[in-house]
Amino acid sequence: MILGILQCDDVRPELQAKYGNYPQMFISLFESVGVTIQFKVYRVIDGQYPESIDRCDAYITTGSRFGVNDDADWIRRFEQFVVELYLANKRFIGICFGHQMMAKALGGQIKPSEKGWGIGVNKAQIVLPQAWMSADLNEISLVVSHQEQVVKLPEDAVILAGSEFCPFYMMQIKQHFLGIQGHPEFSKEYVRALMDARRDCIPAQQITAGIESLSMPVDAALVSRWLVNFLIQTRAGGHL
Repeated sequence: MILGILQCDDVRPELQAKYGNYPQMFISLFESVGVTIQFKVYRVIDGQYPESIDRCDAYITTGSRFGVNDDADWIRRFEQFVVELYLANKRFIGICFGHQMMAKALGGQIKPSEKGWGIGVNKAQIVLPQAWMSADLNEISLVVSHQEQVVKLPEDAVILAGSEFCPFYMMQIKQHFLGIQGHPEFSKEYVRALMDARRDCIPAQQITAGIESLSMPVDAALVSRWLVNFLIQTRAGGHL
């Protein structure tokens, strides 16, 4: 399988030496599952796209410091590309910014949360289990880093997981679109460094709570297997 990584931002320069850039985080995440995947990276933030939508079997997005409602040419072009993926029935996983763009491109709404920033480890309750979820869990925990969130679902979207803080945490649209607000690709160490770097824009009380939450376990390894299952489930009936 060829997986296209749609890069929507870069890790801060001062953090790249230790943590790498966003595509490398996803490559490491999927390599940890032990499946053979070829990766193609497209810097959509710079207007780079595959010459053909069929160049890759599926696509996944990185997160971004930008918002899906920002007035930027690359964001509007990316929104169009998400619609193209949907109409072409291409498998697409949206992470954080990509999750929100998936919703916006297909008619949903995204706004800054009245509850403030979501940072640190966040728990979400599974409300609609799927066959590609390879474990019987009531909730999942992932690190998060977001100020905005989906407040209105697009047509045909179903909620798979949610929390009081983020009701539309994980959604699926038909059989080929999956959106997740959390970051399975982020390490706790990176999120801690990111919080420290954002002390000028995140209230101190929320940063303190976010740092304390990092003592909680996360389900990144499990969710990475779920993502692979979602990508391969219709290709050959695959499942991990």
